[in-house]
Amino acid sequence: MVCESKQFPQWLKRKAPDPEVMSEMQALLQKLSLNTVCKSARCPNQGECFEQKTATFLILGDTCTRNCGFCDIDHGHVNAPDSNEPENVAQAVQILGLQHAVITSVTRDDLPDGGASHFASTILAIKKLNPNTTVEVLIPDFKGSLDALRKVVQVSPEVIGHNLETVPRLYPLARPQADYNRSLNLIFSVKNMDKRTVTKSGLMLGLGEDKKEVIRALYDLFSMRCDILTIGQYLPPSPQHIPLARYVNPEEFFEFAHLARNIGFVSVASGPFVRSSYNAIKLFKQATGINMISPQVRQQGRMLINLIK
Repeated sequence: MVCESKQFPQWLKRKAPDPEVMSEMQALLQKLSLNTVCKSARCPNQGECFEQKTATFLILGDTCTRNCGFCDIDHGHVNAPDSNEPENVAQAVQILGLQHAVITSVTRDDLPDGGASHFASTILAIKKLNPNTTVEVLIPDFKGSLDALRKVVQVSPEVIGHNLETVPRLYPLARPQADYNRSLNLIFSVKNMDKRTVTKSGLMLGLGEDKKEVIRALYDLFSMRCDILTIGQYLPPSPQHIPLARYVNPEEFFEFAHLARNIGFVSVASGPFVRSSYNAIKLFKQATGINMISPQVRQQGRMLINLIK
């Protein structure tokens, strides 16, 4: 079911976050000179996450070298990476007592390895100071460099995610400096480097995709050995961003979640408020120990997707 009306639907209305909680979290982040994607991308869940003392740390600055049509993170001139950032992130993880730390970054095409070595340093710092904390990273595509990807894989984060974001037809609009197949290959290459690593990706709905295109993207991700899938509602950050094509009803999100599980994804979150790191620890725990999808399950997924097509 699709909501064709552009009137803001009731299911997307949320209560205002507790200002005291928001202030406390922002004070901690400011003290440690840290950024979060929660704030930079205007995530609608930041109040809920901050109340739970969780956040997705944004490393390598708060300015991106790319200009994706859906994203509200600043783009343009960037500064050199902060050498203290890995230790500061590790301290924040310790102060918050996080069981599962999620780290993402802006895209840094200006750096020789796209920031992969900085990711590696941050992962190592977290694990040294917080040996019982699992680490999830949401990485850029590193312009397809497998050498850069290997730097991240070799320090053994428990989860490596890279978002497909949308269907290939919409890439020129939504991700003009990215490549659909390059992103798929990145996810596939993680498993080639270390089959124990849990892989993760996400899609947004409401950009103008149709159902068949979404199903095709699910199949593509599954074929690339993606374990965890998130699907959420695209909400334009401003009138200057890609306009909203439609609001998607919760029933349709449920339908895609059911389909994805039947295809063979081991852990799925699909709903209007779902974002890449939303309930990340829950999705990770669901995937732990079963991230190796058997050939039989994969064949069943292919048969199902062929029937749907």
